[in-house]
Amino acid sequence: MPSFDIVSEVDIQELRNAVDQTNREAATRYDFKNTNATVEFKETELTLTASTPDRLKALYQVLEEKLVRRQVSLKALDPGKLEEASKGSARQVVRIKAGISQDNAKKLNKFVKDLGLKGVSSQTQGDQIRVSGKKRDDLQAVIAACKEEDFGIPLQFLNFRD
Repeated sequence: MPSFDIVSEVDIQELRNAVDQTNREAATRYDFKNTNATVEFKETELTLTASTPDRLKALYQVLEEKLVRRQVSLKALDPGKLEEASKGSARQVVRIKAGISQDNAKKLNKFVKDLGLKGVSSQTQGDQIRVSGKKRDDLQAVIAACKEEDFGIPLQFLNFRD
């Protein structure tokens, strides 16, 4: 029986490359001179720091630009609020969303069920969803419908098997 998996993953290497490019651009651009604008990458979050909130917003825009250029979905970012740091500087923590949460899994399962395709079923397996059906065309219709719908997280479709 044909099946595929719906997952929500972020390419960590591409994310790291985008952070490095952002730091390099912040070090060389004139409008970032003497602002100590940096982006730190930890396992599940990014920490942006700059001397003023305006420079922090500009740094975030540069980061978004680099992520788009490296084809990392901006839906994977969950920006926190701007915080005041020491000496009048500003800081922002941006969490990286990876995996499908239980709430989003329920939404996706309900969405697949509401499509009304005969013989198509979906089930949650950890942080991914397995969709199986009798016909390959029905599964391709599910993929097309999921791509059109916005679930607030980046979706990838893997392991398509006949």
